[in-house]
Amino acid sequence: MADGRNTITIASVVDDMAATLGFYRQLGLNIPSDADNDAHVVVDLADGVLMSWNTVAVERTFNKEWQPPSEPGRMGVTFGYESPEEVDELHRILIEQGHSSPLPPFDAPWGNRHCRMLDPDGNAIDLFAERNPNRT
Repeated sequence: MADGRNTITIASVVDDMAATLGFYRQLGLNIPSDADNDAHVVVDLADGVLMSWNTVAVERTFNKEWQPPSEPGRMGVTFGYESPEEVDELHRILIEQGHSSPLPPFDAPWGNRHCRMLDPDGNAIDLFAERNPNRT
């Protein structure tokens, strides 16, 4: 996985992982076929750009009230940082600046420290850092 600020992840919540991954394979992404039954899938696109998909069930493990948007738009942008403390500090600073956070920092089930901010237009922007980047 790419590290630090050079990591940008394009993330989406999906109803049907196999159908979604099949679509992106059609677009040319190299996604292992054995990922179709996974609840969380990440693909390294290049140069620190990742694409990831969570099932609705995974999303609801940390965002219990999540509902699909009433209009198109399940995509988000995620920025990676060096440490969980950096995520927490940036969250604090952004809140102090008046930005909204529908998901304050939490420990995600896949091993990241994670939070969700809203940009000035209301787009979801996620911030994350690996909790244990040295694990094998």
